[in-house]
Amino acid sequence: MYLVKTPRFIQRLFPHFVWKVPTKQRELFLTFDDGPIPEVTPWVLKTLEQFNAKATFFCVGDNVKKHPEVYEQIIKKGHAVGNHTFNHFNGWQSESLPYCQNVQKCSKLVESRLFRPPYGRLKPTQAQIINRSYDIIMWDVLSGDFDQKLSKEQCLRNVIDYARKGSVVVFHDSIKAKENLMYVLPKVLEHFSKHGFTFRSLDSAKVKTRTYAVSESA
Repeated sequence: MYLVKTPRFIQRLFPHFVWKVPTKQRELFLTFDDGPIPEVTPWVLKTLEQFNAKATFFCVGDNVKKHPEVYEQIIKKGHAVGNHTFNHFNGWQSESLPYCQNVQKCSKLVESRLFRPPYGRLKPTQAQIINRSYDIIMWDVLSGDFDQKLSKEQCLRNVIDYARKGSVVVFHDSIKAKENLMYVLPKVLEHFSKHGFTFRSLDSAKVKTRTYAVSESA
């Protein structure tokens, strides 16, 4: 089970995470998790380019290692990248030290101050440590493209119905999400473009969340 729209009370409970970007402009912040992979990511880049859209790709370090040429395409096209751990670790199921070491391992391949935990799951101690060096990016709207039980039409409605100015929207450049993504992404870009929206990467926005005050021994 997952929430398409992150409730405001949850966003307020965790103010040290980025859920959306405060802005008065008609702009969205599209993000893509779990790549890069040659079967999907180059298509995403081409589709974004057709709408002059910039996005943020939260990359799994192991995929960057396997497909460095695809990762370089993301950089060359002017998009932002973020750390998504090296092995797509679930923070709730991981001890804090190995988890943070996995984040560090990814950082050797993905140079970024942005981090998104896989599944959006972090233990408090993990968040405290990571927040010293990274802006932790969550989301306002989850497209659900990864859900193979969800129709592509409903996936589209998830984004169109809930995305607003400054929303951080999650997609996935993965095999699992491929069918839904290839239907939804062009339609999302077209719909919001017609309504005067632009699409920006998170490194171009002023997001600062490193507010934890913790001792070095935490």
